[in-house]
Amino acid sequence: MDRVIVAAFPGQGSQTPGFLAPWLEIDGARERLDSYSEASGVDLVAAGTEWDADAIRDTSVAQPLIVAASLLAWQQLGSDERAAFGGVAGHSVGEIAALVAAGVIGDLDGMRLVGARGRAMAEAAALADTGMSAVVGGVEDQVLAAISDAGLSPANHNGGGQIVAAGSREGLSVLAEAAPRGARVIPLQVAGAFHTSYMEPARAALQSAVDAIDAVSDPTLPLWTNSDGSIVTSGARALELIVHQVQNPVRWDLCMAAFAEASVAGLVELTPAGALVGLAKRGLRGTPAVAVKTPDDLAAARDLLAESAH
Repeated sequence: MDRVIVAAFPGQGSQTPGFLAPWLEIDGARERLDSYSEASGVDLVAAGTEWDADAIRDTSVAQPLIVAASLLAWQQLGSDERAAFGGVAGHSVGEIAALVAAGVIGDLDGMRLVGARGRAMAEAAALADTGMSAVVGGVEDQVLAAISDAGLSPANHNGGGQIVAAGSREGLSVLAEAAPRGARVIPLQVAGAFHTSYMEPARAALQSAVDAIDAVSDPTLPLWTNSDGSIVTSGARALELIVHQVQNPVRWDLCMAAFAEASVAGLVELTPAGALVGLAKRGLRGTPAVAVKTPDDLAAARDLLAESAH
């Protein structure tokens, strides 16, 4: 029996200036990104090669940029290699890339959807002065209590001893000053309290974008959801959860628990990679993980797939 390898797609904050440059050396990559730019409403080539950190931190830019990069990397694997994965999952906005990888929607529909999501969430974030901070370490119950006491919400349960708090800047300052015992509070470079009630104004626009997708199929690969770590077998349900997740917590901890229960033998994180591999090292100890940051890293992903089949 083949051993399960998961393809994981990263979320917002994983982008860095110029990270797309090596991918543009691949034949056809620029043309594909041009089509993704038109679909998403963002100049992805310029954003991924020329724009600075502040410019690509903008939610309406970061989200399409990350999903486009993930899909570009995914498509460099052969069709047999993609089919050899035992399942896919995405963290937050990475779930849109995972839907495309699982065959639920096409890549251009995915790019139109992520463009609408990024714009809607940026508009919602502009309505209040909010942000997010990672709380690393500490005892989970004490961390959750401190987050609540500061008037904040746990937006991401990332596993590996990391919970992301979101809410008002004032509340984030209170949390930083009264960090739970044994924990560090690290401000994140995002402009909004994502995956909380502050994102409710984005819901209608996101629902409209989902409703505009004509071709929806059930997943051809196991698709784990951020909602509760379960496998979603209905394409329509997967899209419902994309709308649901914008104002509800990301449960990557439950996804990793599900990977462990499924005896996952390895994880490949697509571009711009690193964050989910880091969480896997703590939450899935001993499980081989490959971060595909540049085209050169595809060889290691192929090696992991080949090893799992023997």
